[in-house]
Amino acid sequence: MKTLISCAYNMDNCCVELKFADSSMIAIDTIAVENEVADNMYQRSELNYLIYNDPIGYADLILNGDPETYLKTVTEYKPLDS
Repeated sequence: MKTLISCAYNMDNCCVELKFADSSMIAIDTIAVENEVADNMYQRSELNYLIYNDPIGYADLILNGDPETYLKTVTEYKPLDS
């Protein structure tokens, strides 16, 4: 079992980086994730909120969860009426 030492967003490479006690590291490319799972600006905004305010929650969602279902549950998209 790996022990997590740190988890933070790195603005230089747009990655959420997880560092473990055994010197291993995981870097999640946030731009690639947004391009793959976010369908609209509201979903991108929710992912950005997690990146900046809860990077561990973001990493857990991407690595262990179902981001598409999460985003459809927590965001509401209402197009403007013409």
